[in-house]
Amino acid sequence: MRRLVSYALVSLLAAATAHAGDATPLQVRIGYLGYRPDPGPLLSNVIAEPADAGLRGAELAIVDSNSTGRFLKHDYRLESASVDTPEALLQAARAQHDQGLRLFVVNAPAASLRQLSAALPDSLLFNAGSPDDSLRTTDCLGNVLHSLPDRAMLADALVQFSVVRKWQRALLIVGQTPEDQAYAAALRRAMKRFGMKIVAEKTWQFDNDQRRSAQADMPLFTQTAEYDVVLVADERGDFGEYLPYQTWYPRPVAGTQGLTPTGWHKTVETYGAAQLQKRFEALAGRWMNDRDFAAWIAVRSIASAVGKLRQDAPLAIRQLALSDQLPLDGFKGRKLSYRPWNGQLRQPIALIQPRALVSTSPQDGFLHPSNEMDSLGYDQPEVSCRYP
Repeated sequence: MRRLVSYALVSLLAAATAHAGDATPLQVRIGYLGYRPDPGPLLSNVIAEPADAGLRGAELAIVDSNSTGRFLKHDYRLESASVDTPEALLQAARAQHDQGLRLFVVNAPAASLRQLSAALPDSLLFNAGSPDDSLRTTDCLGNVLHSLPDRAMLADALVQFSVVRKWQRALLIVGQTPEDQAYAAALRRAMKRFGMKIVAEKTWQFDNDQRRSAQADMPLFTQTAEYDVVLVADERGDFGEYLPYQTWYPRPVAGTQGLTPTGWHKTVETYGAAQLQKRFEALAGRWMNDRDFAAWIAVRSIASAVGKLRQDAPLAIRQLALSDQLPLDGFKGRKLSYRPWNGQLRQPIALIQPRALVSTSPQDGFLHPSNEMDSLGYDQPEVSCRYP
C-alpha cells in the first residue's frame, strides 16, 4: 500500500513538473527610451558624464530579473532607443508601442516625459531621468511613476544634514540655467522647512574658465556676511567644482558640488549594495550612477510586480506599485515603495563627497506620522494633483 501511495505521489510530481516545463513562458518586453539634451559648452568638463547612463542600469536589471524569473517561467527583454532629439524620442516610443510594448523606462527631460505620457495613455512609464518637482506636485501624470528622486528630496536630505551639523547660515550661489533655478528653489524650500537662514544669495554671471582664475575670483565672489556653509546650484557644472577651498570664509560647500545628495553612488556599499556595484561594473566597465540606479530599480519594480501578479498588464502593475504590497528591495536598508499621491519612489538619499559616503538621509530625529522617508520631498498635503 505504501509503495502504491509513493508511486502515486511521484507520478503527480512528475506530471506537475512536465506541465510546468511545457508552460509557455510569460514574455515581458520593456522599452528603454533615452534622450539627454546637449548640455552646451561646459567649463568644468574634465570628467565627462557617461553617455550610456541609465541604459546600462536597465540592462543589468534585465539580467537580474531573468536570473530569478526563469523559475517562474518569466522572460524579460529590453528594447532600447537612445536618440538625440525630442522628436526622435517620440518617434521611437511610437514605434515600440506599435510593436506591442506597454512598459517603458524613460531617461529624458520633463517636457519629453509629458509628451510621452500623452502619446502613450495605455502604457506605464517609469521616470528615470527627470528630477523636476512639478511632475510630482502640480501636473502629476497618471501613467508615470518616478524612480529618480526629485530635487525636493535631494534638497531636504542635504538641509536635514546641515541642521544636524548646526550649519544654520548659508550663502546660496545659483547658476543661470533653468535647472539651476529649479535646484535653488528646492534648496530655499528645504531651508525654510527646516529652519536654515540664507545670509546672502548670489547669481553666477561670469563666463571665464575657472580652471585659470578660481583662486582670484572665488574668494572675492563669496565675500559677504559670515556663513556656515556655501550651498551651490550648478547642475551643469559651470563653476561649482571650483568653489571648495576657494571661499572667503573657510567653510564647507554643498549642493550640486562638494557634499552632494544623490540617489546612488559608487561609495554606497552596505545592505548588499557592494554586490550590485560589482555586477554593474562587470557589465558596464564603470561606476553606477543615480540614473543607472533609477533605471535599474524601475525594471526591478516591473519584475517584482510581474512576479507577484503573474501578468504584465500596465494598469495592474501600476495599482500594485501604488499600494503597499509591492515587494521591492533596492539595497538601501529599508523597504522601498511608491507614494500613492504622486508616484514618487520613497528612498533614502546618500550624501557623498567624490570618494566617500558622508551620511544618509532622512537623518535621525526627523520624524513623520506614517513613514520617515516622507520627510524627504513633497508630502501628501503639499501636492495638488491626485493619482486616481
